[in-house]
Amino acid sequence: MSLSSLIGPQIPFLRRYARALSGSQASGDAYVSAVLEALLADPSIFDREADPREEVYRLFTRLWNAMPINGKMDKARGMNATDRRLEAITPLPRQAFLLTALEGFDAESAARVLDVARAEFDRLIAAAGREIGAQVASTVAIIEDEPLIAMDLESLVEGLGHKVAGVARTRAEAVALARATQPGLVLADIRLADGSSGLDAVNEILEIMGVPVIFITAYPESLLTGERPEPTYLISKPFRAETVKAVISQALFFNELAHPAHRRSA
Repeated sequence: MSLSSLIGPQIPFLRRYARALSGSQASGDAYVSAVLEALLADPSIFDREADPREEVYRLFTRLWNAMPINGKMDKARGMNATDRRLEAITPLPRQAFLLTALEGFDAESAARVLDVARAEFDRLIAAAGREIGAQVASTVAIIEDEPLIAMDLESLVEGLGHKVAGVARTRAEAVALARATQPGLVLADIRLADGSSGLDAVNEILEIMGVPVIFITAYPESLLTGERPEPTYLISKPFRAETVKAVISQALFFNELAHPAHRRSA
């Protein structure tokens, strides 16, 4: 397969990523062009054995991070609200966040793109989560009937700088909690203590308020039915703490950008 056929399909996505990193499409496209010029000059720098999309992003990242200016936080550029929020995240954590939240890479692939060990990538994601939490601190309602899991989730939420509105073990408790606290995010299990459904609880809550929901469940097949709507955020149990942190940050960050008036500070 030719190099152009491997690289071509990746360019629209790479332009999106470059624009998010740089704050403008013109600046982002200049970096994308520089990557393409480097490939034309020396095609051997492209590893044909690697995943093509992962490899294109890896080469872009190498060039981007080789520029000293990209390792600094520049507050002088004119930006819209989205760009200002992204720019407020320190450079490497911002890249880690965008690779997973915007570009859809899993943690292993994103770590390879950034050329860091998985443990270091998890540290970058955690740092991004804390910095995002400082921007969009919110209250989080937890719907979970297992006490130890609920405690773990409370710790993760608070570690990101958010406030736990409360923990509900049943559908009725969940709806009452949401009515009373008006949370900015809901973490929900599917099967609850009294045999009631976390999905039914969430549907009832969403009739009351618009709020992002992350389902954390051992039964993802009960949600992935192939019908619409399906949940935007779904984490399978047993979960990794880093995954939960990353998805919480993603849900709050993008919900805040879409609905800035709905922000609920802790």
